[in-house]
Amino acid sequence: MKINSLSPCITTTKVEESREFYVKHFGANVTFDCGWYVNLEFEGGASVQFMAPQNDQPACNPTGLMYNFSVSDVDAEYQSLTASGLVAIMPIEDHPWGDRGFAVQDPNGIVLYVHSERDPSPEFKQYYKS
Repeated sequence: MKINSLSPCITTTKVEESREFYVKHFGANVTFDCGWYVNLEFEGGASVQFMAPQNDQPACNPTGLMYNFSVSDVDAEYQSLTASGLVAIMPIEDHPWGDRGFAVQDPNGIVLYVHSERDPSPEFKQYYKS
């Protein structure tokens, strides 16, 4: 199977809040919005959709769901997001597996891990595959 693209679609009662959050804080562009369904695209080609429950469809339970956002300058993103009022649920710090990052949450409770790559410590270098 050749997959042309892959993106999550979250069923939520917070479609409007989700759209506004990702546009304001993550620079998402709205490429489709019919009110109950919105498609958001990010610079670089990633996308995410949010959809209101249809018929008897339940809303998503995001417990344990995390999106990883790789950025060029994690310190600048941390400053920007916290200055805009977001509270980090995980502080910015260097990690031995090879990144520096922090986490915030979106209106649905999805954890958003924002990070920049760093050289991993010797103990983690062995786990990287070419």
